[in-house]
Amino acid sequence: MGAIKKWNPEDEHFWETEGKGHARRNLWVSIPALFLAFAVWQIWSVVAVNLNDVGFAFTERELFLLAALPGLTGAALRVIYTFVVPIFGGKNWTVISTASLLIPSIGIGIAVQNPETSFTTMAILAALCGLGGGNFASSMSNISFFYPLKEKGTALGLNAGIGNLGVSAVQLLAPIVVTFALFGAFAGAPQYLGDGTPVYMQNAAFIWVIPIILTVIAAMFKMDNLPGTKASVREQMVILKMKHTWIMTWLYVMCFGSFIGYAAAFPLLIRTEFPEVNAMAFAFLGPLIGALIRPVGGWMSDKLGGAFVTFWDIILMIAATFGVIFFYNAGNFTGFLIMFMVVFMATGIANGSTFRMIPFIFKKPKEAAAVIGWTSAIGAFGAYLIPSIFGWSIDTTGAANLALYIFIAYYAVSLVINWYFYSRKNAEVKC
Repeated sequence: MGAIKKWNPEDEHFWETEGKGHARRNLWVSIPALFLAFAVWQIWSVVAVNLNDVGFAFTERELFLLAALPGLTGAALRVIYTFVVPIFGGKNWTVISTASLLIPSIGIGIAVQNPETSFTTMAILAALCGLGGGNFASSMSNISFFYPLKEKGTALGLNAGIGNLGVSAVQLLAPIVVTFALFGAFAGAPQYLGDGTPVYMQNAAFIWVIPIILTVIAAMFKMDNLPGTKASVREQMVILKMKHTWIMTWLYVMCFGSFIGYAAAFPLLIRTEFPEVNAMAFAFLGPLIGALIRPVGGWMSDKLGGAFVTFWDIILMIAATFGVIFFYNAGNFTGFLIMFMVVFMATGIANGSTFRMIPFIFKKPKEAAAVIGWTSAIGAFGAYLIPSIFGWSIDTTGAANLALYIFIAYYAVSLVINWYFYSRKNAEVKC
């Protein structure tokens, strides 16, 4: 594409005559790139469930750790990725970061074919899946530059919401594609379950290789680097001195940390606590609901106000989590599943509403973009913390209750913080 010479989306004439077309084209390439990043990030949430069935001998603690490690590295990389778009350019970084997803996709596809592969090797490959997790910070930062304030909530909601569908997609597709020789002999020999059924675990990773290559090509030829968005790390780091950066980080951990953490832990949680249930038949539903509803959260916030939507949504999260505990203790899987779906829905709505709040709190586009990246970075630690806390709770007490009560306490504090700073009548920043 030809280089864009000027960029001012807040100018109504510029936006309608020129800006909107560029913005939409970049958004529709950014979305599949982010979708693939989430898919690769969460490969281990499904692979870990099935490893022992094909000859590996990892403990439950090790399996939860494998599911959690991509969250840890993804969150750490997001801290770095937060600041890269104003340095390298949005198009350039999308090409680089999307291409990097080939490393874990190919590596995992090779490693799962050999039950003798060490836990250390598997842990390294799980950690490399964090390359997918890191992409969210740079992707959201990049798209925030393209849209005027009045449309940021919807645009960011679409980018993140459809991108988040990668979590659901990997949990839905992986159990299907491992059942047959999707790539023929080219992808390697099958593994065998205890009853002799052949499976192709490598397909769960190899299936993403071709889409990644195609998306890299699309980004190279269809995306743009925007003028006027360059900034050094030092210039962007000013956000860390701002009080509201840390308040919004706390709130985003509440919603996105829950979404991605529950997505990573849910398959193993079902497998551990309801062993009679086929975990992978249901695991994809939560991330699917949470991802699909996220753009709605952004759209509702554009209409009603982000803080208002966030406040009532947190109340829903608290009530639904108590519902999860009730049905979990009753051993009622149907009720447990329904309540967890409500939790996932609430996380998705708040993911959209909190990101709509940020551009209203931080008026300078470069600051807003940096805060979006930073909050997403810290929020991503939920992908490590929640599976780890579930694993610790089950290992220590024999049940998941303690973990769920810890999460409820966090939500309650978040409710008070959101009300005090943003949604009450005389709030410091009404947004």
